[in-house]
Amino acid sequence: MEFEAVIGLEVHAQLTTKSKIFCGCSTRFGSEPNTQTCPVCIGMPGVLPVLNKTAIEYIVKTAIATNCTVAPYSRFARKNYFYPDLPKGYQISQFELPVAQHGHIDVVVEGEVRKIGITRIHLEEDAGKNLHEGIVGASHVDLNRAGVPLMEIVGEPDIRTPEEAAEYMRKLRSILRYIGVCDGNMEEGSLRCDANVSIRPVGQKELGTKAEIKNMNSFKNVAKAIEYEIKRQKQVVMSGGRIVQETRLWDANKGVTLSMRSKEEAHDYRYFPEPDLVPVVVDQEWIDELTEGLPELPDAKRERFVSQYGIPEYDADVLTQSRAMGDYYEACVTAYNQPKTVSNWIMGDVMRELKNANLEIEECPLSPERLAGMLKLMEDGTISGKIAKTVFEEMFKSGKDAETIVKEQGLVQVTDTGAIEKVIEEVMAANPQHVADYRSGKEKLFGFFVGQVMKASQGKANPAMVNDLLKKMLAG
Repeated sequence: MEFEAVIGLEVHAQLTTKSKIFCGCSTRFGSEPNTQTCPVCIGMPGVLPVLNKTAIEYIVKTAIATNCTVAPYSRFARKNYFYPDLPKGYQISQFELPVAQHGHIDVVVEGEVRKIGITRIHLEEDAGKNLHEGIVGASHVDLNRAGVPLMEIVGEPDIRTPEEAAEYMRKLRSILRYIGVCDGNMEEGSLRCDANVSIRPVGQKELGTKAEIKNMNSFKNVAKAIEYEIKRQKQVVMSGGRIVQETRLWDANKGVTLSMRSKEEAHDYRYFPEPDLVPVVVDQEWIDELTEGLPELPDAKRERFVSQYGIPEYDADVLTQSRAMGDYYEACVTAYNQPKTVSNWIMGDVMRELKNANLEIEECPLSPERLAGMLKLMEDGTISGKIAKTVFEEMFKSGKDAETIVKEQGLVQVTDTGAIEKVIEEVMAANPQHVADYRSGKEKLFGFFVGQVMKASQGKANPAMVNDLLKKMLAG
């Protein structure tokens, strides 16, 4: 029997507001435990929440960017459950009346466009964090995160493969970062994902019993966890077993999902309207204003890069993964109008050095104008492509411009015919047998001579001139 997977993702995105959703405490990451709290976010009796307007603005922007319908009227509810990191004994969230519903985003997997539906997007407050590491005989609670604004994006069960799931996450992260509502840092927990995974026989419309997977903190882990869970469920069914509805944790070190607890249904949370908050009303005028203020989104930017700059779709896709990367590319092309050359250097050398230094493009020590300056030196023959690699690495390390580095290190390309001929003569004199072999018909040795001349000139000889002069001099 053949099975297909049915996957739906629930994504929690921490909003980049400076203060929490119902109080004025900071949302800054990494502070000492319990230093960013107040009576509101730690649930003291008698306090009242006050809604952060920026949080509403951010969720409306997200709704627009993901093709959702924004509700003119929504309201908060209390989600009741007990856990040590939940100081009030309930979480303020949204239930029957969320801010946004019925959207979608398009993802491309193996050249095929897939439309992934979004059921709803709603706001809620984050809980605190239980601390166990290094603590013997007890657990501590850090409430700095309690009350941090979260946006839950609930996807439709439209995903069929682990690759689609990872691509959906990448696309969603890209959109959220473009519009500036979430920094997308999965390692710090500001973008978290739970996956609902089930299987069913191919052709069956009825959904199978699902397992919810938690604790996936990278795109790679999202794909690996779902892949493992699909295989696990298939093995259970094929061996005559029954899938149990449960929550499972992904153990990245072992590469397995582990049972955590049986899954609670929504009605177990005993939702009821939050009595301390008035309903949220969003008028069309504000929606129109926010729509007009949105930046160019990834899909539109990618299509424009292809049409305006004539670069391949693959290049455009890579360069538009983040808004900052796209801006960097365009600034460089403005200074040096060779779009494909620029994309090659950014996708190759720039991204490699950023990865090695663990930096984002926003932190790149090499400005697009200085990269363009180096490319101009290549174009006018001042430096060769090989020398450019050396110059680039030094520019990235020191922040100096290309001209300064070339002058300081004497890296100007040699274009003097006499000087190059002298180097060729020395190489030929040092390799008489190879010269004889070449002249007897072993023309593949030409590459050897080019390499030796470039090595002897420390990469400074003009490659085109080396090729021309070598052909003449080897011909005898």
